[in-house]
Amino acid sequence: MDITINLTDGVPIYRQIVNQVKYLVASGLLQPGEELPPIRTLALQLKVTPNTIVKAYGELEISGVVHKRRGSGTFVSEGRPQHVALRERRRLIEQRIDGLLAEAHQLNFSTDDILRMVRDRRAAMDENAAEPVDDKKEANR
Repeated sequence: MDITINLTDGVPIYRQIVNQVKYLVASGLLQPGEELPPIRTLALQLKVTPNTIVKAYGELEISGVVHKRRGSGTFVSEGRPQHVALRERRRLIEQRIDGLLAEAHQLNFSTDDILRMVRDRRAAMDENAAEPVDDKKEANR
């Protein structure tokens, strides 16, 4: 399990762990039934206290992302992955949209300008996806 801690962004470490595990579940990189690393192992790997991992795993359990099996470990929950995945994917996109809107406001772009740019970018992506593979190779030469 690949988790990265950023000590300079102001987000509590346990929250960074929670967010990244939710992302791993939402993206399918962690599958239902898959075991998370033991508390001590992850604490040593991330160079944090075991209590930080306990807090993160506890919050993940409360939100239904994981469940604990006494004496066996912590596992990705079965049955709710689509709901968690959809909610987490939506949260990720909404965060990016919030950042985009804040930056657009700073640069004096209107919401209509942003929507127009998004539609234009999407059309350009669709055009590129529709090109035959051979045409793309020729264009890159």
